[in-house]
Amino acid sequence: MSASENEKDSAALKEDGNNLFKAGDVRGAICCYTKAIKRSDSQAERAVLYRNRSACYLKQEEYTKAEADASKALDADPGDVKARFRRAQAFQKLSRLDQAFLDVQRCAQLEPKNKAFNDLLRQLGAQIQQKSVELNSTDARVKQMFSLLLDASAKDSDRQKAAQNLVVLSREDAGAEQIFRNDGVKLIQKLLQSKQEDVVLSALRTLVGLCTGHQSRTMAIVNELGMEQLCAVMGAGASTVSLAACHLLQVMFEALTEGMNKEIRGKDEAILPEPSKELRSMLRHLMEMMPASNVSGPGRDNALNLLVKQVPRKSFKNPDNSLTLWVIDQGLKKILEVAGTVPELSEGPPLTDNSHMSCSVLLSKLYDDLKSDAERENFNKLCEEYVQQHFSRNGLGAKLRAMQTVSVLLQGPSDVGNRTLEMSGMMDAVISLCASEDVTHQQVAVETLIHAAGKAKRASFITANGVALLKDLYKKSENDRIRVRALVGLCKLGSAGGTDFSMKQFAEGSTLKLAKQCRKWLCNESLPLTSRRWSVEGLAYLTFDADVKEDLVEDKNALLAMFELAKSEDKTVLFAVGSTLVNCTNSYEVEKPDPQMLELAKYAKQHVPEEHPKDAPSYVEKRLGKLLETGVVSALVCMVKQESPALTEACRDCIARVFLALVERQEDRGTVVAQGGGKALIPLAFDNTDLGRIKAAQALAKITITSNPEIAFPGERIYEMVRPLVSLLCLECTLLQNFEALMALTNLAGISERLRQKIIKEKAVPKIEGYMFEEHDLVRASATECMCNLVLSTEVQKMYLATGNDRLKLLVLYSGEDDERLRKAAAGTLAMLTAEQPELCARIPGTTTHWLEIIQSLLLCEISDLRHRGVVIVHNMMQAEKSLAETIIASEALEILSVLAKGGEGTPVPVSKIAQSCLDKAVEYSIIMTGEGRERGKGTEP
Repeated sequence: MSASENEKDSAALKEDGNNLFKAGDVRGAICCYTKAIKRSDSQAERAVLYRNRSACYLKQEEYTKAEADASKALDADPGDVKARFRRAQAFQKLSRLDQAFLDVQRCAQLEPKNKAFNDLLRQLGAQIQQKSVELNSTDARVKQMFSLLLDASAKDSDRQKAAQNLVVLSREDAGAEQIFRNDGVKLIQKLLQSKQEDVVLSALRTLVGLCTGHQSRTMAIVNELGMEQLCAVMGAGASTVSLAACHLLQVMFEALTEGMNKEIRGKDEAILPEPSKELRSMLRHLMEMMPASNVSGPGRDNALNLLVKQVPRKSFKNPDNSLTLWVIDQGLKKILEVAGTVPELSEGPPLTDNSHMSCSVLLSKLYDDLKSDAERENFNKLCEEYVQQHFSRNGLGAKLRAMQTVSVLLQGPSDVGNRTLEMSGMMDAVISLCASEDVTHQQVAVETLIHAAGKAKRASFITANGVALLKDLYKKSENDRIRVRALVGLCKLGSAGGTDFSMKQFAEGSTLKLAKQCRKWLCNESLPLTSRRWSVEGLAYLTFDADVKEDLVEDKNALLAMFELAKSEDKTVLFAVGSTLVNCTNSYEVEKPDPQMLELAKYAKQHVPEEHPKDAPSYVEKRLGKLLETGVVSALVCMVKQESPALTEACRDCIARVFLALVERQEDRGTVVAQGGGKALIPLAFDNTDLGRIKAAQALAKITITSNPEIAFPGERIYEMVRPLVSLLCLECTLLQNFEALMALTNLAGISERLRQKIIKEKAVPKIEGYMFEEHDLVRASATECMCNLVLSTEVQKMYLATGNDRLKLLVLYSGEDDERLRKAAAGTLAMLTAEQPELCARIPGTTTHWLEIIQSLLLCEISDLRHRGVVIVHNMMQAEKSLAETIIASEALEILSVLAKGGEGTPVPVSKIAQSCLDKAVEYSIIMTGEGRERGKGTEP
């Protein structure tokens, strides 16, 4: 902000806001009005400012804010008819028709002859009448459904149909309100106790309709039904019922948290009690489900999933992590009870194959949400106390529980896991139990050993102390569960050098043998899914080696088996599959060292990383082709659809990287889109790591550049793409990513006004303008091309109409540049602007003293597209003002236009026609004589 803006008083800021609003810069106007409100000491002036800002919010379709500002204006001046009318408009859009009617009725009483007031009054009257009819009709339908469901003598099929109809009704605003008002919640409570699964599902889905987006109704339902009953339904054995109950609780959480996050607007909302009590009650019941033995495995997984989604902050910009601290205080030990459960032992709650992974994800999310060292130290202390408590007990069962907890922590918050692993005697116990004759003991110990080999120093320690043991288990064990885990341990240690060809832990050829055995077990359908999943884990480590990558993509059966696992019920395999594919496609981050630093390192005899010859681009391209042929896209699409904590941000990051690698070649993009890749990329561009979001957005940009966006992203999906593309317009992204985003946005901006409005709403225009000054020729030209399509929107045209900027000057100057692409884009933008907004024509001479030379150079250009743009600009200027026509005709442009009007070889017909039209306009203005016009225009019959 400049010093002059700081010094402005409220009256000057108000005037600035009014001018910006008239020029179409609504956001700028809001900014000015907001500053003026803060600086104004006059209640009357503030009322006017609130009223004006309310008009801005109406323009931006932010109706809640518009209503709030209009209300503030009316609080200061109840007779302000403009403020009351704006509030009525906001109420109408917020579906608060009764309040809107009262406001506009008052306006009409104050100004009976105002057409706008009377029109809105009639419109609201019709809407209220229609809503009344709908309510009466809905009321009858609701009563009919209730009577059928309560009638014990009714047929089961009729009752099921009535329950399904109730679900449909609950999705309509009027229907949901009538169900709620007719004591529908009490009826639904009875339906939840039904023995028929279909009826219970219908009851849950009806509750979803009642709670969606409605805070007060949700609070009433939580209090009336009670969380105990809802958690009991979710903890039931049937997985479909459990999943439906989980979805209901998710909707309830969203309704309550949305209500807490939004600003309180109006009196109706102000009287609502704070929903934090209900939220904490819901979370407390979910935590109590953790160790409960009467809760099913799928029910517990769903409870973990809800905690993952609801407890940690969605954004670290929000400073409040009190909910996470509360959950750690109240429920960390209950979560560790699940983490420490060994399913093969009789003790502990029932688990699924996904439970431990879900626990790891939740613990990791909670730990990452902590802000200070003191909070992290408390988390570490609680975990260490729990592990020590069990490890110090007599009996092997307690020690196994401690080891299993450490194993889960190593997969989640690894820093915490490493600290617990370093407790006295823990590592020795793990090594010794690996040699146990009991398969369960061996399994827990080997898994802990595998997860412990995460750091290079520990990998070296285990290589020295545990490799012989793992080899012994792999060769001599008669149980495939132990053998496959021992194999993965060897795979992990064998890959400790990563992609560095010169840093290998094992002898030449050993990793290929390990990988071959992994592929063999992966293809063995007689093995349980968990064992086959471990073989994918092994490949995830071994595919750092390019020889292993080549062998894997050549083994079609192994790839198909891996893709089938990715689509299976075992969600814990997702990250392993994602990591394996990232390695095969070389889509991991590789930091290329500076050549001079390499030479210095060699001179100093330091280690220099070496790339494997088979990691060259030609090999990678062939591997991508093989993966596409085998159906990798459909596997990735299924992975994205998984509703599980196992689909972590790290997993999404892997999938986004693989998609980006798959669309690198233009000819492969159609295949990716046809198999659902485009649809899958959209959620990846929103819910991902920071780098993963960029990768997914870049993949979307590549597809949009070369495909028809309306076919690749049909329906509403095309509008969802805009935000990810705009996110690439930042300094953190590379120039290539900037360029591809601009190209993609250019294609979208050329499709429809709605898409242009979406781009404008995402605040892309200032960013695009910034890139019009970029030094790189391609980026500068693509930004100007994007602006060329955006000026079809009136809002962008108004930005060029606004005074005090150099937007028009930049276009004029770029029209005279040497870069053909930039010149075409700038001249095209200028042609459209002068056609749509003729008053801009008079400003062109004021942009630069060379404006006439630039326009003449366009007319004389050998490139027909530029000549066409030039003649259109001249035509628009001559149509706009006679004085401009006189200036143009007085120059060499008259002779050039005369030549163009004659047509002939090399001059397109449209150019000749427009040139002739320019001469005709000059005749009409009496600038040139009629005879002269005819003579110069001879032979140019249209």
